[in-house]
Amino acid sequence: MKRIALISTGGTIEKTYQELGGTLKNHVSVLDVMLTQLELRGVDSVTRVALMNKDSLEMSDADHNLIADEVVKQCQSHDGVIVVHGTDRLAKSGERTLERLLASGAPMKPVIFTGAMRPWELRKTDATQNLTEALLAVQIVSPGVYVVMHNHVLQFPGVTKDLDTMTFVKKN
Repeated sequence: MKRIALISTGGTIEKTYQELGGTLKNHVSVLDVMLTQLELRGVDSVTRVALMNKDSLEMSDADHNLIADEVVKQCQSHDGVIVVHGTDRLAKSGERTLERLLASGAPMKPVIFTGAMRPWELRKTDATQNLTEALLAVQIVSPGVYVVMHNHVLQFPGVTKDLDTMTFVKKN
């Protein structure tokens, strides 16, 4: 049975429709609702860590450091860590997290970054698929830092968002 930490930072996956302004914004987390819809056999516990709720375009270096530091902390007491993150700056947080883990001497565990190109609230969304894939990957991949989305598992370093295909790719 695995103990998984699920760190939420916001991003498109968690955007909700704001009727008054007709906009999609990061106001509340939808991850708890998403988790209740999944059957998580083999998982003893999912510890939710609501770190922030930001669009990743609004993240600062301090935010990327905070995410990396929280991952290092959660690796001390969990079998794996999932970070739900906005896709625009996900690669930066992934690289920073790998650097911090290697420098910290903390036990290396599977760390999975995931997100969505379309909010969970929309009918046509990749959010549920990506969260489900991340929950599976964190249980079976080797220790390291990865992005898991769109049926791909890519290990850092060298992962980037491809704006033409709107998914993540590994740089050569």
